[in-house]
Amino acid sequence: MFQQNYPNVAHDYMYELNKDFNFSAAHYIPSEDAGKCMRTHGHTYFVNLTIAGDTLDHNGFLVNFSDLKQLVHGKFDHQLLNELPEFQGKSPSTEVVAHTIYELIQNALNQRTNQPQCLQVYVRETPTSYVVFRPKEHRNG
Repeated sequence: MFQQNYPNVAHDYMYELNKDFNFSAAHYIPSEDAGKCMRTHGHTYFVNLTIAGDTLDHNGFLVNFSDLKQLVHGKFDHQLLNELPEFQGKSPSTEVVAHTIYELIQNALNQRTNQPQCLQVYVRETPTSYVVFRPKEHRNG
């Protein structure tokens, strides 16, 4: 993976981690006005997660990097996104994928005693197109 600069999120947390990874998946946008995106097609999605917090766990981690990757890669890699329960009743656009990844990550973080927060999910669908999802509010320290 190449070095990438991502948009910064202003926050007051002591620690911030960013995790890059990718997954390959197919999707289609079930709408007549989606043009050729109505047809099933695939992408190698590049994802960056921004996680922040003030307290480290017993290992000295905010979150284990491999846990973050497994949560998303393990669920979405080599899948037809439209068939996954997370996208039932939703169009798996890049915006919706980014929001869904946020929910998946934040729900897992909420189970941790050190309570880190997902501040940003960056999803690159193609070399020229990406989406950034940020929750409207995040708890600060």
